[in-house]
Amino acid sequence: MASSRPASLRAVLVVEDEMMLRMRAVDMVEDAGFTPVEAVNADDALAILESRTDIELLFTDIQMPGSMDGLKLAYAVHQRWPRIKIILVSGQLKLTDHDKPADSRFFGKPLDVKQMIAEMQDMIGNGSLKIVPDEVAAVIAKVSHPKANGMPIRSGSPDSTQEFLTAENDSLRLLLEQAGIDAEVLLAQAGIDAKEREAADKLQKLILEELHHRIKNTLATVSAIASQSLRTATSLEHGQHAIEGRLVALGRAHDLLLQARWANASLDQTIHGATEPYVTIGSGRISIAGPDIRITSGAVIALAMTLNELCTNTTKFGALSVPAGRIEIVWKIDEATQRLHLTWSEKNGPTVHAPSRESFGTRLIGTLGQQLKGQVNLAYDPTGFVYVLDVPMASLVAQA
Repeated sequence: MASSRPASLRAVLVVEDEMMLRMRAVDMVEDAGFTPVEAVNADDALAILESRTDIELLFTDIQMPGSMDGLKLAYAVHQRWPRIKIILVSGQLKLTDHDKPADSRFFGKPLDVKQMIAEMQDMIGNGSLKIVPDEVAAVIAKVSHPKANGMPIRSGSPDSTQEFLTAENDSLRLLLEQAGIDAEVLLAQAGIDAKEREAADKLQKLILEELHHRIKNTLATVSAIASQSLRTATSLEHGQHAIEGRLVALGRAHDLLLQARWANASLDQTIHGATEPYVTIGSGRISIAGPDIRITSGAVIALAMTLNELCTNTTKFGALSVPAGRIEIVWKIDEATQRLHLTWSEKNGPTVHAPSRESFGTRLIGTLGQQLKGQVNLAYDPTGFVYVLDVPMASLVAQA
């Protein structure tokens, strides 16, 4: 039964460790007419539930780092707070009714926006439904990919992005199946016996399942970038340019991770790679200094996307928009507290003014602190914009 509480006072707890996907889910909650509350893992979610009484729905990803995954969190919430409705999502698992708590609902990624809004409203009441205009959906499809499997995407359809992602995912599945067939043939030709082949098949299955999961998450992230960019765009052209820039930044981050084999990548290389497209290292317009450390894949993507936003903004409005302007990026590690302190400072640029409204880029920059369990401070000093990131090392470095 839907709650009698006014929609504006109904809160939905969004639990998602991927920054972009969490922001997308938050927008779905807002579009459904409810108040989003964010958490990056199960521990954060439980702490929030302990301190609040207005949470009416748990919206959680299943695959998450920490003491428990989203499914275990769902069971814990159902047992302790049975009144709270539950939505589970995953880009890898498929749940049956026997796998999840009673009366909870499960959806695979990438998520259909209109369906998720309708599901939330059906579970906890009516809100203010907002549908993305047809022309906006067409731009999302155009920027994501002009064609899907050789067939033009129907421009003007609100479901074109979802159709494209589904088509791309189907193509990926076929490619993975073909890869499995090719591998079996090669093993047979090489004379590998049945026992060795069985072990190789198991290893290949694990690798392909992980690749499949990463691709689905990437497609969901691309869809989130497109949707988020267009929500605050002043024009469709502006939105399209913003999407293109963010997808390029995401691609550069993945290139770096591929070089590191999706293990721990270099913080110094991440910063250099994110800034080089905007300003030449050694030109005197940017200085980068700090001890190099190896950081996790999640931190690489989050930091690369944040630096892309900072570079884009300074090129348009800040220090790099004038010849004399320059950027300083410095970081240090406090050994006593085991925290990393990074500062981006703009100098000799035009007079700085705080923005009149919060754009998606500003939200993304601020969200990084929460993603890494730290703090972000944005200072719009008249002499130059300053960005400060203060995070625990445990959030950046993979645990041994």
